Amino acid sequence: CSSLAIGTTTGYRLFSLSSVEQLDQVHESNEIPDVYIVERLFSSSLVVVVSRAKPQQMNVYHFKKGTEICNYSYSSNILSIRLNRQRLVVCLEESIYIHNIKDMKLLKTILDTPPNTTGLCALSINHANSYLAYPGSATSGEIALYDGNTLKTACTIPAHDGPLAALAFNSTGSKLASASEKGTVIRVFSIPGGQKLYEFRRGMKRYVNISSLVFSMDSQFLCASSNTETVHIFKLEHLTDSRPEEPPTWSGYMGKMFQAATNYLPAQVSGMMSQDRAFATVRLNISGQRNICALSTIQKLPRLLVTTSDGHLYIYNLDPQDGGECVLIKNHSLLGSGKMEENKENDLQPPVPQSYAATVARPSTVPSTSTMPGYSEDGGALRGEVIPEHEFATGPVCLDDENEFPPVSI
Repeated sequence: CSSLAIGTTTGYRLFSLSSVEQLDQVHESNEIPDVYIVERLFSSSLVVVVSRAKPQQMNVYHFKKGTEICNYSYSSNILSIRLNRQRLVVCLEESIYIHNIKDMKLLKTILDTPPNTTGLCALSINHANSYLAYPGSATSGEIALYDGNTLKTACTIPAHDGPLAALAFNSTGSKLASASEKGTVIRVFSIPGGQKLYEFRRGMKRYVNISSLVFSMDSQFLCASSNTETVHIFKLEHLTDSRPEEPPTWSGYMGKMFQAATNYLPAQVSGMMSQDRAFATVRLNISGQRNICALSTIQKLPRLLVTTSDGHLYIYNLDPQDGGECVLIKNHSLLGSGKMEENKENDLQPPVPQSYAATVARPSTVPSTSTMPGYSEDGGALRGEVIPEHEFATGPVCLDDENEFPPVSI
């Protein structure tokens, strides 16, 4: 929620989101064309890039040094990549690969996953709870929860009737939000138990494609955006009976009657009636475009960020007390003066599939047990120099700390 990465037909760009008025470009690369996946490890120098020119190859860079750390090739096109300080996850249509981000070694291959054409998966950003969620079925809304630390299946959550469309963990990895292809109901489950905690209804009139589902960093809010013009923000709170007595008004009386009536209705009906509505909303000027949202604190105030596929970043103020309609305060163009070229996806021929299942990518020489090649974040050792193993951090990689190191060269 503090930086933005975009892929374009000419390469990729990284922006800092520390200010509302000014959009600071951290890095721009035009070395690889047609970038459709670019994932940055938080605010570090580690970035993972996949190009339509080589959709089966993952390139890992240290962009501040302008060096490639490694690259891996897989048996089919890469659909999504997720990473935290402990794990790097590569999702293909019918398999998932889990790497140790410290040395990029492949730890686990989950084969024969249900067909996942969109590469839908979520990884907790909290490396202590490196849970991975992905569709457990292609026909129903079943969620497979996998523990990325122990490399074992945690549980299966029957979340929805229809196929899944969106998944998102909160910042601590203790909650998981999901939506189905219908897009009418959003549910939140406890992790790792899988108990349903919240259920939000974003509308019953029409089905929508939810493209973005994200928690605020404090887990108080959940934002959902779709291919419609409306963005919904829900507040995660349990309403209790400890509220002060309402004045004897007609609406208050009807509210109590309604509450009492739900006790006599079938569970499905009463459950639908008692679901929370959106706490806050945004009406975008565009509709039908894919967009990504984030709830962030910028200059000490809560903001809603919406990035659209046509290359714009919209920043809104969010009232954390009263909610309501969010106010647009800034619109940034992410593409500068140049316009994004027409999508060349259909013109590009993917490379011939590898003749082997991509369990590991390129042959690598295994370093000795006492030393490993690498380099530090700030000056330190240069690429390829040998660093004593005891100087590596015992915990997960942290590229913002000069005492810790990014993954070694392969």
